[in-house]
Amino acid sequence: MSTYESIAAFLKHEGEMLGTTQWQAIDQGRINAFADVTGDHQWIHVDERRALAESPFGKTVAHGAFTLSLCSAFLSELIHVNGVRLVVNGGLNKVRFRMPVLVGSRVRGVATLTQARPLSNGARVVVQVKVEIEGETKPACIADQVLVFYG
Repeated sequence: MSTYESIAAFLKHEGEMLGTTQWQAIDQGRINAFADVTGDHQWIHVDERRALAESPFGKTVAHGAFTLSLCSAFLSELIHVNGVRLVVNGGLNKVRFRMPVLVGSRVRGVATLTQARPLSNGARVVVQVKVEIEGETKPACIADQVLVFYG
């Protein structure tokens, strides 16, 4: 984890890679838990037998929304900015799903600070997060996440 002394210090890293997280295992239990929370029990995610027989991937896959939700967790693993009392998710500018995350895969996040703008009481930043799949050349997801830091 990188710690920045202040919001102003963090903003100076615009255009720079912020780091790479540890690998996280994506198992069926996590996929099922996400399905339960969201109500999305589509068979391609939760029915292992049917996925084996009918899916083009031969096994279940994580929800795209599950993969996307990992981006916030990845950022909390990578950065800490001193003097920030609150971080608000301002949304997403762009999201692309490039590869499915198969059950049994391991993923990690790679983050880059692509935009940084000071505000009177904090900052608005855009962080691009790539969700990489171990052993794959294409990322599972690329998302431009908008965050507002309040000092």
